[in-house]
Parts: sequence; C-alpha cells; structure tokens
Amino acid sequence: MDEIQEIQDLRRELEQANYEYYVLDNPAMSDYDFDHKLRRLEELEAAHPELASPDSPTQRVGGTVAEGFDEVVHRVPLESLQDVFSLEELGEFDQRVREALPDGVEYDVEPKVDGLSVALEYENGVFVRGATRGDGLVGEDVTENLKTIRSIPLRLPETLPSLIVRGEVFMPKQVFEDLNAEAELQGKPLFANPRNAAAGSLRQHDPKIAAQRRLDIRVFNVQWAEGRTFTTHSESLDYLVSQHFKVIPHESCSDIAGVGELIRRMGDEREGYPFDIDGAVVKVNNLSDRERLGSTAKFPRWAAAFKYPPEQKESVVEDIVVQVGRTGVLTPKAVVKPVRLAGTTVTNATLHNQDFITEKDIRIGDTVLVQKAGEIIPEIVSVIKEKRPDGTEPYFLPKTCPVCGAPVERDEDGAHIRCTGAECPAQRLRHLVHFASRDAMDIEHLGPAVVEALVGAGLVKGPGDLYHLKVEDVEQLERMGKKSAENLIAAIEKSKSAGLGRLLFAFGIRQVGQKAGKVLAARFGTLDALMAADAETLTAVPDIGVITAQSLLEWFQSPQSRHLIETLREAGVSFDSTEAPVGEALAGKTFVLTGTLEHLGRKEATEFIEAQGGKVSGSVSKKTSYVVAGEAAGSKLQKAAELGIPVLTEAELLSLLEGNST
Repeated sequence: MDEIQEIQDLRRELEQANYEYYVLDNPAMSDYDFDHKLRRLEELEAAHPELASPDSPTQRVGGTVAEGFDEVVHRVPLESLQDVFSLEELGEFDQRVREALPDGVEYDVEPKVDGLSVALEYENGVFVRGATRGDGLVGEDVTENLKTIRSIPLRLPETLPSLIVRGEVFMPKQVFEDLNAEAELQGKPLFANPRNAAAGSLRQHDPKIAAQRRLDIRVFNVQWAEGRTFTTHSESLDYLVSQHFKVIPHESCSDIAGVGELIRRMGDEREGYPFDIDGAVVKVNNLSDRERLGSTAKFPRWAAAFKYPPEQKESVVEDIVVQVGRTGVLTPKAVVKPVRLAGTTVTNATLHNQDFITEKDIRIGDTVLVQKAGEIIPEIVSVIKEKRPDGTEPYFLPKTCPVCGAPVERDEDGAHIRCTGAECPAQRLRHLVHFASRDAMDIEHLGPAVVEALVGAGLVKGPGDLYHLKVEDVEQLERMGKKSAENLIAAIEKSKSAGLGRLLFAFGIRQVGQKAGKVLAARFGTLDALMAADAETLTAVPDIGVITAQSLLEWFQSPQSRHLIETLREAGVSFDSTEAPVGEALAGKTFVLTGTLEHLGRKEATEFIEAQGGKVSGSVSKKTSYVVAGEAAGSKLQKAAELGIPVLTEAELLSLLEGNST
C-alpha cells in the first residue's frame, strides 16, 4: 500500500472510531490501537505536507495559541427564544400560533440544554468553521476549539455544497465534577456551574486546554442546507443523525396538553441527562408553517422556551454537620428530613458558610424551604420561623477543626473559615500535591494522580513519608512499573536540596507565597534562624507585613507544623537557603516591565530586580518608579508617559542593576 492510500485509510478508520465512541457510545477500536494509528497518521502527514487536510483526525487539537478570536457574521441569525414560565403562558403561545395556522399545528419538544450555542459550517461535507452565538448576528470564530469536541464530525457522509447547523456545547456533569475535584486538589478556583465551565473552555485561546475539558455537543437545528430540502424539523434532525451528529432528544405532539405532559416528563427525567437543562423548547414542526409565522424583532413566533421554576418544598433541619474540604475550608451542611425534589430524594442541603447561616438564622430543628440551586445543588431558601420549636439556639461553626483539632481562622475576605493544621488528614491530598508542585519542591513525576495512588495504598500520609519511599513500594502501584518508580524516587531524592525558599512555599503557610519564601530564605539563611525570629524582626524584612509575620509565627508554633518539620529534618531535607542575599541597590523601587527585552526574559528580569531589593508590578500607577520598555511595548508605555514616570531601556535597567545611577 502506498503512503497516500494509507493516509486516506487511516483518516477514514479514525473518524469512524471517533463516531462510534463519541456519538454512538459504542467503541469498536481500543484506545491503544487508536493512539497508534493516530501517531502513524501524524508521521505520514508530516512526511507529506502537501496532503494536509482540515478534516483529518490529527487536526482535532490545534498546536498553536490564538492571539484572539475573529468575528463571524452569521449567514442565518442565531435567534434567541421567548421564555414562558407557566402552562398558562404556554397556552397563550399556542393560541397565537393556532390563530395564524387555523388548519392545525404539530409541535416538536426537546430539553433546553444549559450550555453555549454555536453554529457549525460545512462546505462540501468538510467542517470549515465554527462560531459562538455572540449577539445572534455576529459571533466569535472558535473553530480550533470546536475541533477538540470529538462528537463533532469533521467530514460528513454527504457532501452538500453548504450546510450550517446549530447546537449547544456543554460540559457533561461528570466531567464538571471531575474538573472541580482536580481544581480543589490543586487549590485552584472552582467553576461555578457546568455552563460557565463550558463557556470558559470554548473561549480558551489554547485549543489544547479546551481539549482537556472534554466538552460535548447536542445539535438541534439546520440553519442552512444547500442541496437539501426538508418538510419538517424532525425530518431535518433525522438527516443530521444520518450525518453522524449527536442530536438533541426530541418528541412530536399535536396538542398543547400533550406538549405540557412532555415538558413535565422531561423535567422529571432531567437527572438522567448528561447535560444540565433549564427548561424545554417547543417548536412548530412544519417548516413552511414556520415561514408563515415569521419572527418579531427579537424572537421567532414559532418557538418558545418553557423555563422550569425551581421546585421548593418544606423539610426539617435534623442536624448540622461540618465537612473539611481538601483546601481546609469548613463547610457546614444541613441534614434535612428526606424530601423529593427535581426527581431525586434530598437528605442534605448546603449552608455555604457562617455568614449564610447567620443571615438566614438557620437552627437545628427549624422547618425550612428547600430548593435545588440551578436544579443541581440542594439549598435552604428560607426558615419558616412560625414553625420554629422552642429551645432552639443560633448555630456557630466550631473554633477548632473537627478532623484534626487544629485552630481555625477566617479568610481575609470573611467568606470562609479554614483549618490551619499542617498535617490535617482532610487536606492530605492537597498538601502533598502543593508540596510537590513545580514552584514548591519541584518533584517531577509526582502529580495529583500519583499522589492519590500513594495515599490510597497507605504508603504516604504526609510530606515526610515521601522521603522514605522505596522503588519496590512504588512499582506495585497501578500504571507505574519499575522504571517509573525509579524516576519518581530519584526526583524525590533530588528535591531534598531544593532549598529553604521553595520549602517555605511548599509548607503552604497562609500569606507566604513563592516570592515571600525567597525573600525570607535570603534574609535568614536557615529555617532554624527564621523560626527564632520574632514579629519585629520579621516585619523588618521587605514585603513581609504584620499579617504575614503573624501567619508565620502561628504556623511555627503549631504542634502539627513542628512535627512536619522534624520528619523532614530526619529525612535529610535541606533547611538552608539557596537564594543569593538580597541587595539594596533597588530597595524601595517599583518596576513595571512591558514589551520583549532583547537579552533578559521577563522572569529573569524580575528575579534580578527582586535580588536587588526592588519590586515588580503588573500595572503602572503613581507609585511606579520605572517602566522598563522592550520591543513592541504596549499601553503601559503610554500610561507611563501620561503619569510622567521614567522609562528605561534594557541596557539602562542592567546598568541600574549593577548599582550605577540613571
């Protein structure tokens, strides 16, 4: 077989495998075979760049980072829908339709996916462009990110000259939960809900990040089809199924009472969908009837979106329990008398934090009104105080961690109360992941999955245990093997000499970030010297304020922290600084870097400035001492001119770093 034929065969095989896996949910090719065939295709395409094709499976994940999104003018507007909030309003919609269509009407009903609407454009059967809805007339070109969604076909079985379809991109519920669990483990901000997560993922400038988010889509409309005509909406959806699209589930009905029943049933079954829904969409099925009905300035007259009201029911707070999350946040939860809500039995309701409890005055024994926030998370809406029993008392979160007994403290913003324990079992995974991270002890090969495996196997309970691991222990873990275990043990051994600056950041002390760790290490030289410092000595260090000094003192005084330090000392971890002593040439000076410097990278320039006692800021203000401008300097240069702030070249910065005046 020649290589050209092999390329064509591989593309066909892989696209069929994608279709079977992501659309039919019936995989016929193993992941191993798929990966090997994809690699072979990449090799062949690299050898024959003249055969490059936008519909190749190798184009699913782009390799470049886009600077921005181009505007796309939609050939057919992506209209929004008129909302109806009750069966009475739905009846009024039906009456208006029947007045315009006296010979009768058939409706098509589908769940309303709570995601991000997009248009997919195909030319001669090949996916050429995808855009967000935007304002309905103009959207953003997100083609490369849409290519990462495996359920979107890159080539269709039928090669129509032009086809535009509309669908809703969403993040599956399970993916959303997994993504937030991973973010919590790494101490990163959590997504508020699947819709926001999907929207943020689709608008990533790097398609590789979008690919990691495992988005999906349901297609629900043919916007334009050159070379094809359809009589009904349901017929057009059947056609899309034949073209390998994942199509929205839908049912047809000829009377409004039946439509109401379909809406009720879809609401009852919402938990079974892989996507969130916030309503049901009712559409006139006959396409010629749609043309007769037309559109208003805002909405089509032939469709309406029935929005489900949050279902609320009474229950009783039987207890309040406190959970400690992986980031140490104490989260109160109400144990409520079982109640049926949105298709599931609810026994717990989130109480968010102390402020939420205090504001609503929620007490054990109270009768409360419960609903599902966003149809997902049970929450207490209000207390029915006339049903409050005698003898109830206001509830307050504990002053010590219910898991490890360490003191708790309130966040600066006042939103959360957090455990301060350095070895709190509830935070074990998060502490270990942070300890091993690149900016901390930089233990290569020790990512979240490996940490979870080590903890799950009972091999590690805290950072000190890492330094007692043996190859034969680690190689028994799933997906490790001898070579991987040897690499991990070598990386752990190497981290012993990471230095005090990294170690301080790895401890996870509140207010002590990467920069503060370096500054403290450079000033005190050893961990023991730092531990002996009092508040006055600490606050005399540049960038160390009263709050940071207090966090350090309290952390070092904790028995858990002392135990952690001793386990690391016994393991041979270096407590000495590797940082150069901080100079004073730039003490009290604040710099802003803009543009590309010829010799110094942004990170290197920052390190040099900080090593001489200066600070680097991301924005220009009246407090800025100098702006350092490189090639293609941006708006910060203009801001400096407006404020009369001196601007330095790279050469002038280097001269200043050497102690010469400018």
